[in-house]
Amino acid sequence: MAPSPLEARRRKASDPAPGSAPPPQADPLEPLAGVASEVLTAATRRVARRWRDEIGDPSDPETIAGLLAALALAVDRRSPGYVAELVPRPSPVLWHRLVEMLRSELVRGWLEVPAAPATILGTLSALEQVRQAIEGDAAQQLASPLIGTNGFELLVEVVHDLRSPLTSILFLAETLQRGQSGSVNDLQRRQLGLIYSAALGLNSLVSDAIELARGGDELADPEPSPLSITELLDSVRSIVHPMAEEKGLAIRLVPPKVDQRVGHAVPLSRVLLNLTSNAIRFTDTGFVEIACKETAPSRVEFSVRDSGAGINPEALAALFRPFRRTVGRRGYAFSGTGLGLAICRKLVRAMGTELRLETRAQWGTRFFFELELPPAVAG
Repeated sequence: MAPSPLEARRRKASDPAPGSAPPPQADPLEPLAGVASEVLTAATRRVARRWRDEIGDPSDPETIAGLLAALALAVDRRSPGYVAELVPRPSPVLWHRLVEMLRSELVRGWLEVPAAPATILGTLSALEQVRQAIEGDAAQQLASPLIGTNGFELLVEVVHDLRSPLTSILFLAETLQRGQSGSVNDLQRRQLGLIYSAALGLNSLVSDAIELARGGDELADPEPSPLSITELLDSVRSIVHPMAEEKGLAIRLVPPKVDQRVGHAVPLSRVLLNLTSNAIRFTDTGFVEIACKETAPSRVEFSVRDSGAGINPEALAALFRPFRRTVGRRGYAFSGTGLGLAICRKLVRAMGTELRLETRAQWGTRFFFELELPPAVAG
């Protein structure tokens, strides 16, 4: 059978000129058994030669040849599994490189010998399916170490590594913003406020992530102890003050009549900080109020209210979900706001009550819960 025009042109280009050096050794790529497309076969062989002559990668030529053969067969047969199920699995970077080289050589082949549009589109579509299968396999390889006990330990290590630099950023940004290291102009003060807000958001996010991984319902201080509600509210306000100042929001505090109580200071502070940070994030003008009100001699209602636009009724069903489906993306997306609220609900339940909310358009949103906090007995 006579060679195809593309194969004849390739042979002519590879024939040595009179008096020239002998041709290089044959490609390591064996004949592509099962691949019907001559264009695909020729493009794959060109990739093998380019890899050998141009890339200079130390990878075993036979390994590259085997990968290219599997890649060509997967495209020709419209079966991405030929590459996604290879054992051992090559690195995603190597796969990506080979796919892109094959794509460029296919286009080069069609420029030399035009093909029917349906053939071109079908081949490129098959190559794209193979690329997606490779990326999906790469994502699975990346996720596998994050599953189970080892994944939890890795998460803990990452979070701990993040906390230290984030705390430093918060401290330095606040110090600079207050002018303790020298005068700053209005623009610099605003920029420092943005840095502080971003770092505080990240710090809260990593803390919530580790809390959720642990279950989110374990109290850091299992036994109740004396606490000052006024000091707790002042601490929350001081942490979020740069965020509120950057947005021009007022932080209102309404302390209870009886300040010294017995309760769980750590989770209570965590819940109020999360709720206040969220309120500031979704309020453009006005105020955020942290209030305490005695409902009985031993019971106190805590609330965080903002003067924002209120929550869309359609969003209420997914408000406490840490992972939410998003339009235009597969699977679930990580929601920082939902994660924080999910942790708040778990911690409030661990303290023996429920987190509730009320929201109205142009009135704002108010999260509230009631706790048993007996007055502390003076020692």
